[in-house]
Amino acid sequence: MKNMKNMKNSFQNDSAIELPINIVVMLVVGMVALAALIAIIPPPTKNMSVNIDESGINGSTLKSGNTIIVSANVAKNPLTLEVKITASDPDGNPVRNANVVLRGLGGVATATTDSDGTATLITDDAKVKLGANQNEGTMDLKITANGFYDYDKMDAVMIVKTN
Repeated sequence: MKNMKNMKNSFQNDSAIELPINIVVMLVVGMVALAALIAIIPPPTKNMSVNIDESGINGSTLKSGNTIIVSANVAKNPLTLEVKITASDPDGNPVRNANVVLRGLGGVATATTDSDGTATLITDDAKVKLGANQNEGTMDLKITANGFYDYDKMDAVMIVKTN
């Protein structure tokens, strides 16, 4: 009986048993904290689908497609570009409040999409110019929106000089 009592006292005074229990408790608390952090991470970003609905020089017929070739003297007329932006999911919902930038050949046009996902870009009259010995040039399209990957299309609009 005396040996049992001594054995019981030695276990009560031994802190070696508490160490594994503390580690298990800390591990559980850490896992709960990690799960809470993962739960507040926003949903993954989605791709967007961009279609250039219409494009052309003022006074000319607007054409549709994802790469536009415009034949005109752009030094005298502004370039108009209408884009429609939708999410690349089965529903194809419009992307609202996306920033759209068309840039190149010394000119730039910016717009923000409306509730239908449509934006109309119009360049300044005298800003977009081809060089003296340049018969063609291109403009790039960049679109950014919250919750979506950025869309960059190099050479989205090709300007071809007409005589």
